[in-house]
Formats: sequence, structure tokens, C-alpha cells
Amino acid sequence: MRRLIGFGLVVMLAVVMSGCGYHQVGAATHVPGNVRTLAVPIFVSKVQGFNTETMFTQAVVRELNARTNYRVLTSGDGSDADAVLKGTILTETVAPLTYDASSGQTSSYLVSVTASVQLVAHDGTVLYSNDAFAWREQYQSTQDLSGFVQEDGAAVRRMSRDFAEALVSDMLESFR
Repeated sequence: MRRLIGFGLVVMLAVVMSGCGYHQVGAATHVPGNVRTLAVPIFVSKVQGFNTETMFTQAVVRELNARTNYRVLTSGDGSDADAVLKGTILTETVAPLTYDASSGQTSSYLVSVTASVQLVAHDGTVLYSNDAFAWREQYQSTQDLSGFVQEDGAAVRRMSRDFAEALVSDMLESFR
């Protein structure tokens, strides 16, 4: 009887897992198998944030190098690549998130970035597209203005790493 119940549970688990979107890593990739080289030019920026497009591009390149076997090109026009990953930073906002009750000053901020990203094959086929890829990161402010400016750059670096991780995951593993 216990074997029958155990077998029934295994069958039910298999049925549930087959219907919930479970898949092996790489099974739902947007990138065809013949793509071996990716060009990643510096993202375009439509915001006034200092160096944001460079930090985000570098983070995406690092993430692609760490998680994939693609040869990633960062210079040139992409004509030597099998596909080109193009990105545009559309918005970047900094909003007060929490306040210090004793001083009334902002104690943390929420930085939000929205980007448009496309992976285009050498023949012009769009392999991946997300026109509103968003990422947010919270960071603490300091009382010293020079420290705040330094923390702002650190926050963008941290956010660019998280953004790159989420973007590469979405590009490689998401369902269509």
C-alpha cells in the first residue's frame, strides 16, 4: 500500500511539474544555437546620469562572459558578430524612500532605471526584445554631500550588476 501511495505521489509530482513551466536551464533560450559571437556596443542613454550607460554595458558584458560561452565583442560595429545586443537607457530616477525621524532628512533613496533592449541576429532577425526592462535599487544616503555623490556611483554600479544578471537571465531563459 505504501509503495502504491509513493508511486502515486511521484506521478502527481511529475504531472504538476510538467504543467507549471518547469524547464531545464537553456531549454527555452531565445538565442539560436548557431549564435556564437555577440557584440555589445555601449548602451545609448537618454538620461543625464553620469556614466550610467557605460556601467550598465560593462556589467552586461561581464555577466555574459560569466554565464555563457559566447565570445563577446565590445568594440567595432558588430559586423563580425552573429548577433548584436543593443540597449537604450530610457529613464533613471532617484526618489526619497525613507526619512530620519530625528532630522527629517532622507535616509535612503530608490534609484529606478528603465531600458529598451534588443538582441538582433546578423541577418536582422530580432531574437529578443524588451522595450521596458526595469530595475530598482535602494541605497542609504550620508550626511556628507561628497559621500552622497560617491554612494550614488556605488549604487549605480550595484544596480548595474543586478540589472545585468536579470537581463541575461531573461534573454537566455524566459519563455516566449
